[in-house]
Amino acid sequence: MSYEKVERAKELTIGVKQTMKAVEHNQVEAVYIAVDADRRLTQKVELLCKEKGVPVIRVDSMRRLGKACGIEVGAATAAIKKSG
Repeated sequence: MSYEKVERAKELTIGVKQTMKAVEHNQVEAVYIAVDADRRLTQKVELLCKEKGVPVIRVDSMRRLGKACGIEVGAATAAIKKSG
């Protein structure tokens, strides 16, 4: 699973609501979704990404995604923001 890109990203959006907002405003280059997150939450993000043409990368663990984002709790979704 690819957590390295998240760890190296200059700017991230973490969490379902923030990710949705950023995708709606065309501010992201890729979205990471943890497969162990609540499907009802992540499904909305996935559909929006599909609609906007944003690539979705699945990762296996909310806990590891949160850690890769530099937070102490799990993250259901995270997005790498476009630079510039």
